[in-house]
This record gives sequence, structure tokens and C-alpha cells, in this order.
Amino acid sequence: MANDSKTWRCGKYELSFDRPRIMGVLNVTPDSFSDGGEHFDPDAAIEYGLTMLDAGADIIDVGGESTRPGFTPVNPDEEARRVLPVVRALAKEGAIVSIDTRHVAVAKAAVRCGASIVNDVTGFTDPKMVEFVKTSTCGVIVMHAGEVAAPARTHATVQLDTSAAAFVAEKAREAAAEAAREAEKPARRRRGKLLGEPKPEAKLPGGVVQPSLPFGEPEPATEPASEQEAPAAEQATAAEAVAPAPEAAPAATEAASEPNDHLAAMMRRSARREEAYVPTSQLRRFTLPDSAPIMRRVMGFLSDQARALIHAGVSRDRICIDPGPGFGKTANEDIVIQRETAKMASLGYPLMCAVSRKRFVGAVSGVTEAAERDAATFGVCLGAIQAGANIVRVHDAAGFAQFLNGYWAVAKPQPRRAFVAVGSNLGHRCDNIRAARDMIAEIPLTCVSNSSKIYESEPAYETRQDAFANAVIEIKTELAPLVLLDELMKIEAELGRDRSKKAKANGPRTIDLDLLWMDGETHGGKKLRLPHPLIGERDFVLVPLEDLMHDPARFFRYNGVEVKEPEDRVGHIVGELGRM
Repeated sequence: MANDSKTWRCGKYELSFDRPRIMGVLNVTPDSFSDGGEHFDPDAAIEYGLTMLDAGADIIDVGGESTRPGFTPVNPDEEARRVLPVVRALAKEGAIVSIDTRHVAVAKAAVRCGASIVNDVTGFTDPKMVEFVKTSTCGVIVMHAGEVAAPARTHATVQLDTSAAAFVAEKAREAAAEAAREAEKPARRRRGKLLGEPKPEAKLPGGVVQPSLPFGEPEPATEPASEQEAPAAEQATAAEAVAPAPEAAPAATEAASEPNDHLAAMMRRSARREEAYVPTSQLRRFTLPDSAPIMRRVMGFLSDQARALIHAGVSRDRICIDPGPGFGKTANEDIVIQRETAKMASLGYPLMCAVSRKRFVGAVSGVTEAAERDAATFGVCLGAIQAGANIVRVHDAAGFAQFLNGYWAVAKPQPRRAFVAVGSNLGHRCDNIRAARDMIAEIPLTCVSNSSKIYESEPAYETRQDAFANAVIEIKTELAPLVLLDELMKIEAELGRDRSKKAKANGPRTIDLDLLWMDGETHGGKKLRLPHPLIGERDFVLVPLEDLMHDPARFFRYNGVEVKEPEDRVGHIVGELGRM
């Protein structure tokens, strides 16, 4: 399962992997393979990105160029125009944003706008991209994009499989020899008129035809050109009987905007390989290709590129690896790679599973439409998580978050420390706080482990109201942050909190519950921000926290929160109201 000893530093954020992390896919493109055009408008893309965050995504991966098979390359200026407004808006809401690009100019601009991760589908093979990330603090995703099949050999194929294969190869040789003899007949008739009837011929093993010579001194003879070429033709035909024909070169007119775009050419070849694939199980002993040569290529590339980045100056804890399913690989090859997830995880880098709605997922599940492959995607992702994958990149972030929460609750007991701020200035304030504490203790998979004293504080933000009673409750919970937040909102509603639009945001309330911090969690979005973005300016939170931990100001500064000096805070504590 996900290795909790790994961490991933991405700019100002640090992701721990005590549980798998969800990366939501946000394609700001008109032609992506499963959702092209749905979020092409920047406002629609921003809204959808925030929706994924509020549904459980930890990271949003923003891309402005489709890399599906047969894609049309996009120039960097157009790509930047598509993605930068989206990156800027999501980063402003505290989201961890990844920019999915192979263009260094786009990566630079996105990081300046707030992106924390560069996801390069070409695996940082561009020296300019390496030069950029070594001067940045962003996280990097090294992806393998390329064919993994062994290169075609120049010599004849040696078939060491079954008798059926030998039979097919022999038939191919006989057919080639027969074709050569048929082609020779017109030439013989012409020669026969001048030289008489040809002498009897002898057939050698392998179907090669040799002219018979008279007894005594051999007379010189010249083999026809067609006969000289026959052995080569037979070898080629025999090879074709057990191996696919080599791919034709892509048309020179394709991808005219970038004639040397190797990624586009590779993805076109990949699509043709998949379409031209004909099952030949009768010629094979096993159903899948041998994993060893495939994994040597994939893991060798990922290891080499990661080491090259480290040598260039990128710290190891900033590097994540991705085997690149679907990029130049057939369905069989993708399955082989996914089955070797544990080996890739053993390299020690955070490992991404990016199989969402890919062709091989449809192939193994029998689902043709890409947008309908989410359930099968979840199954493949679960297998990867169990084998050690740390991050799953999915289109349906909400569905996968629900799937993962259910699975993780029973698969791995994992209580984590969290702090909840409690406040009230209507009715019996202290009784309201104690009632909230008791109800929090009844939340599933959650217990109250400690609580601060109850303090009285000045009202903050909206000053014309009664003083507040405030406290902080320390809990242990196995729930995901957004699930826990929903439970806290239910308690507020039961205790009479009005969160309707007509109610003032910072006005009087019977109860107010804020999730301040959870161990190992960083989250952005409209619904929940972790750590709480205002924790560093609230005296009515920091003072009660001193009852529960040593020097909370220092603790939260270390976690990236700006903490103000006491005199600059709001909602100052003015007295104690007793114990919880």
C-alpha cells in the first residue's frame, strides 16, 4: 500500500503519503480524449477545479494541450493562454496546482502564477526544462512516454514456440518458393526458344531452387535475379507470419505546426499499433509479453531521468515518477507495467498511477466509451494502491474520493490528530460548547482526546455583538478531512447554527465549529482550507491551543502558516470561563 515514509515537496507544500493522494484531471482543451471541450472556457474550468477540490481532490492537474493518440500539437503561446487564468485562480484558493506541459515557457509562467508541480509528459528530456526546475522549488513528475517493445531485428526471426508456429512458417516458405517459380516461368519460355529446354531442377531444403548440372565438368550458370532474391523473400515472409509488419512512417504533412514533434508521431504510431493488433495466441505460449524487457525500459528511463535531475540540483524529495500508461504502449504492455507496480514503488520515489479512462482500461473492462470507464479505472487504481502507488490521477475525483474513503476505512486503521475550534455567543455559551464536544465524540471513527479551557474573547471581524466563549478540542479521527467537516456541519445545524445566505458570516451564532488542522493534510478550495488560513491572526484560537500543545505559534509557522504577533491579532482573549 501507499508508503507512509515518502514525502513530496512541492514548492511551499509538503505532501505526506500516509494515505493515497488524489490528483484531479482538468483539461482546458477542446480535444481531450474523454472530456474535450467541457472545461475549455476558463470560468468553467475554474469552477470545475474548485468542485473537484471540495469533493476530495488533493491536487489539480491543469493541462492545455491534449496528448491523446493523433493529437494536434499546440504552440506554447496558445497553451499558456488557456491554462494561466485557471492556474492563478485555483492557486489563490489554496489549491496544490500541477501544470501538465512539455513546454518550458508554459511551465515557467504557470509556476509564477502559483503552480507547485510541473508534470512533463516527455520526462524532462528537454535540457531547458531541467535547467528551469533546478532553479525552482516546484515538485516534478517524470513520465515515461515511448514504445517499450524490443526493436526489430535485422536477421531472420527464430521461432522457438509451438509446432503450430513451425507449421505456419513452413507453409510460408513453400508459398514464397512457389511464387518465385511462377515468376520464373515466362523467363524460361523465352530462354527455351533460344537455348532449348532447361535441365531438370533440384529443390534444396528450405525451398531454394537450384538448377541441375550435367555430369562431368560443371558448366557456368547464372541464377535468375528472382531466384537470388528468393531466400530473402522467404525469410521476410516467415518473419511476417509471426510478427507484425513494421509501421509506415507518418505522413509528412501531419502536425505541420511542429514537423519534428516526436511525441505526436509516437502517439500516432501507438494508435495504429492498437488498431492493427490481431490476436495470435495460437502462436504464443503465454498471453502477455515478457515483463523483463518492458520493465527494463520503463524503470531504466525513470531511474536515469530521476538521477539526472538530482545530479542537476533537484532534490530527491521533489521527484515523482509515472510509467506513462497509454503513451506509446499497447493494452498488453500497459497491463504488464501495472502488474509490476511494486517494483516501480521500490525505486523509492512517490509513484503516480495515471490510468484514468485509458484505452487499456476499456479493453480489460469491455467499455468502449472513455467517459464510462470510471468504475474500471477505480479497480485498476485500487490494485496500484495495494502495490504501493501513492498518487492516483483521475477524471472523476468525487467518485474516487468516495471509493477511497470507503476502502481506506476498512483496509488501514489510521487515527490522526486534529484540532477543532469551538465558539458561541448566543444562549448559554459554555453549555453550547460542552454539547458540541459531546456530539463530536459521537462522530464515527472519531474520539475526543483532549480539550482546552473555555475562554472569553472580544468579537472579531463583526465587533457590534456580544463577547464569545471559545475553546479548542483535540480529536483523533480516521475520517477524511472533508467527511469530518460534513459531520461538524451537521452538529452546527443540530445546535441551531444558521448558515443561510441571509445570516451574517461573522455575526452572532449559537455554535461555530472550525476544522483548524489535521495531521498530514494540506487542502485548498472553497469548502475547506487546511491548515485554516486565518489561524495565525486569531487570538481566540492560538491562546486555547497553548493548553494542548507547546508553542502553537512556532508549530504553525513551521507548517507554512503566517502567525501574527499577539498585539496584531483579532478576537483577543479577555478572561477564562472555566474548564470544559
